Amino acid sequence: MRYNALKILKEGLTGNKNWKPVWREPEPKSEYDVIIIGGGGHGLATAYYLAKNHGITNVAVLEKGYIGSGNVGRNTTIVRANYMIPGNSEFYSHSLKLWETMESELNYNAMHSQRGVINLFHSDGQRDAAARRGNMMISQGDDAILLDRDGVRKELPYLDFDNHRFPVYGGLFHKRGGNARHDAVAWGYARAADQLGVDLIQKCAVTGIDIVNGKVTGVQTSLGPIRGKKVAIVVAGRSSEVAAMAGLEVPIESHILQAFVSEGLKPAINHVVTFGMGHFYISQSDKGGLVFGGDLDFHASYSQRGNLPMMEHVMEAGMSLMPAIGKAKVLRSWGGIMDMTPDGSFIIDKTEVENLYMDCGWCYGGFKAIPASGWCMAHLMAEDKPHEVAKKHTFDRFRTGVGLMDEESKGSQHNLH
Repeated sequence: MRYNALKILKEGLTGNKNWKPVWREPEPKSEYDVIIIGGGGHGLATAYYLAKNHGITNVAVLEKGYIGSGNVGRNTTIVRANYMIPGNSEFYSHSLKLWETMESELNYNAMHSQRGVINLFHSDGQRDAAARRGNMMISQGDDAILLDRDGVRKELPYLDFDNHRFPVYGGLFHKRGGNARHDAVAWGYARAADQLGVDLIQKCAVTGIDIVNGKVTGVQTSLGPIRGKKVAIVVAGRSSEVAAMAGLEVPIESHILQAFVSEGLKPAINHVVTFGMGHFYISQSDKGGLVFGGDLDFHASYSQRGNLPMMEHVMEAGMSLMPAIGKAKVLRSWGGIMDMTPDGSFIIDKTEVENLYMDCGWCYGGFKAIPASGWCMAHLMAEDKPHEVAKKHTFDRFRTGVGLMDEESKGSQHNLH
């Protein structure tokens, strides 16, 4: 079933009685060519591109909850390609290009809005850093405009420009950046993968990984054993736990990142805006809620809820930047489990167990990376070699210390990236 305007109109006039289920609810087979552990955005995109790009359709995606119940439904939905370091830059550039054609390709409205991302700066040093980043973005083929104070005022007149502690000097404007509806991205990839023959197995928790003579042979699940020729671990903040089932220790720490949504308001914030003097970012959803967040909770945890001190920190940063939001009521908050690496950059690689692969370590970059992550992970599993834009993102950089990608210049402390 393809969606189109005529179908929507017809169903709207006839009581919406003839819509078909978006995807099947199959029973798991005894064996698959590929098993993907994790039914979030990355796992679903991997399954879709395995089928579409490589013709591998005997694939199972195993999700312990329901589709969209993990980090893909627990983030602030920002899409951007404003990275600086080689390795990250070309990867996120590739991802943004995939975002721009994703909705038409999947025949699904993910509410992708290229409303622009403006990263503010508040000092001469930050201006210099923004100019360097903008030049790197342009050299990669992406867009960047360095705005002065008046340029920012034209786009964002509601900011507190005369704050004595944090005066606005300007901003780096990435017009092709923006946001999308998080769960719709998961639904779109799930529906498209299902239509190509992929089995989406929900409420199926993986409890063990079977390995014989150093080679993966399948998984143990709450629905029974399932054999698989190749297995992928794509479980975000649970990466360390699932890897341990295969006897692996990975360079991942799991931390909580809180996000908040206000009550619905009239359209006011037309861009994604970030505060340069505190980790705060904000946009407005299509339903009118202000969506915002800030720093990680700086303790390792697998909980999906954060703590009050970090909530207070985020609110303080928001009030410093745009005091007008102080009258808005916070409607809800949630926490996503972030899989943090020591250099703040991701991993898409084989493991030391034959035919076992991992896609992990997304830190703050997970949502915006979904299309390229799935594309590159599918390529790795099908071709058994890294895709060109992900070839630097292997485990080896942590073993050797060569090729580390410290995008944030924070050193080797997971929680600071």
